[in-house]
Amino acid sequence: MKQIVSREPFALLAFAVVILTMPLWLTPLGANYPDLLQKFAIFAIFAMGFNILFGLTGYLSFGHAAFLGVGSYAAVWSFKLFTMNVLPAIAFGMAFSGLFALLIGYVSLRRSGIYFSILTLAFAQMCYNLAYSVLTPITNGETGLQLTLQDPRIIDRIFVEPGPGLPETNLFGIDMSGYPGFYFCAVVLIICFFITRRIFKSPFGLTLRGIKSNQGRMGYTGYSTRPYTLAAFVISGMFAGLAGSLLAVTDPLAGAERLQWTASGEVVLMTILGGVGTLIGPMLGAWIIKYFENIFSSFNKSTLSEIFSFLPENLQAFAVDISSLFVGEGWHLTLGLLFMLVVIFLPGGVMEGWRRLVKRFSGGGGGSPESAPVPQAAE
Repeated sequence: MKQIVSREPFALLAFAVVILTMPLWLTPLGANYPDLLQKFAIFAIFAMGFNILFGLTGYLSFGHAAFLGVGSYAAVWSFKLFTMNVLPAIAFGMAFSGLFALLIGYVSLRRSGIYFSILTLAFAQMCYNLAYSVLTPITNGETGLQLTLQDPRIIDRIFVEPGPGLPETNLFGIDMSGYPGFYFCAVVLIICFFITRRIFKSPFGLTLRGIKSNQGRMGYTGYSTRPYTLAAFVISGMFAGLAGSLLAVTDPLAGAERLQWTASGEVVLMTILGGVGTLIGPMLGAWIIKYFENIFSSFNKSTLSEIFSFLPENLQAFAVDISSLFVGEGWHLTLGLLFMLVVIFLPGGVMEGWRRLVKRFSGGGGGSPESAPVPQAAE
């Protein structure tokens, strides 16, 4: 027990250093600009929260984008009605998404397996369609909810003289655009990492693992599993609402596309790609997917020509023609191939590959997935 306690501050400090120095060590990869760094932090929070539900309890939700969208809408309404300070917006986003998760979880968790997944997908698609049609006065339909000069912003008008243009989101006067916005999201990510780590190592987290392993047997031992799964669902939904709020903080608008099923599928891919049930894996999966989406999608033939400029002219043209199929608009093909390889050869995700490397170079041998099953404990 003493050893675990002593490692906790070191793990948190090491994680904080890695996150806060991202602009430095991501420079060689061309991923050090603020907008992408903000996405790295925000979607890491989204995936980390989803993993609390899927990784610990085994309940696969296909509708988590609903909470992401609710968090975004609540945050933008906070900016419009009250103040451009980001703290009330985050509080509203988490509160509304938590209440929404409580309602959906109360109904959906009456079923398990594929039936639970379909129920969550149905709720998310219902929310998506409502945001486009019935709830247009609240969501502004397909145009999306945006700031306007006519917004009341009651608290700001009491203390701050309105400027000529649209105001910026801020933290007590510090604008949340560019690198300040990233560092704010990074600090929130570090806090979320600490909370998630505590959940993983707590009796509550161990109970959730027991539910994933054999929910029926947990019931026979005297545990009422329903409150635990509902609590995990609500916590996971609040993480998603926090991520949605941060999306609005860094870019104060909210659209119905954030509730679409593709956004729910994306967080599933992030978690599986990084490693289901691990602490760091979903975050790595989020970074990989967002890197492919923002860097690989920007490659074109002129970029590829520079990369293959060392080849003879004929070989250069051939290499450019072949590789152009996998970058630019074809980046999804590269991501799909990567995901397929991970699922086939590393069913435990990127973290399983890391464990194999550590085991091999530490003298333990490589092992195989069958002989060395992947544990579901935190990394």
